[in-house]
Amino acid sequence: MPHIQTGNAQPGIVSLLFYKKSTGKALSTLAQTVLRGPSPLTSGEREMIAAYVSWLNQCEFCHKSHAASAVCQFTNGDSLIETYRKDNNISGFSPRMQALLVIASQVQQSGRHVTDEAVAKAKAEGVTDEMLHDAVLVAAAFCMYNRYVDGLKTPLPEKHEEYADMGKRLSTSGYKYPNAIIRWIIRRMEKKKMQQASQG
Repeated sequence: MPHIQTGNAQPGIVSLLFYKKSTGKALSTLAQTVLRGPSPLTSGEREMIAAYVSWLNQCEFCHKSHAASAVCQFTNGDSLIETYRKDNNISGFSPRMQALLVIASQVQQSGRHVTDEAVAKAKAEGVTDEMLHDAVLVAAAFCMYNRYVDGLKTPLPEKHEEYADMGKRLSTSGYKYPNAIIRWIIRRMEKKKMQQASQG
């Protein structure tokens, strides 16, 4: 059971975004900015960093939803994700991406764990200051998102297949906060689904 009653049946962070508009809108804007805003890193690369950090934090909802989005945008994303899930092996990524994932993993432990050596190696692989900035920001932001989602024990999707659909939506539509009409439609659909379930 979730730790709070959000008044909606959405899974993961979506439940919390709908629960409190002021924070929901701010968190959606942050996600849109760090994952889809201007950056020398592609959206797929940033999604992969978000997925990897979420996996290290054992946040199932964030990991699977952002991994699904990364798969839609990252060449061979599915096989790369399966490899790091299996034995934390990131050797299949490009040298530049490996260097960024190492730094992301250090951020996941603590900002103070980021080493001069890891930064120097990343820069030797062509990582610019802006790339490094954006990678650290994504990693730090997802530590916060992961703790928010799991700290309130938000529900997981009813079916695993829902993550693939989520990934497709995120990779195309992004993270903009839904307007009042969309939220109303979603709540109406939820209510109808709950009524159908109770009837039979």
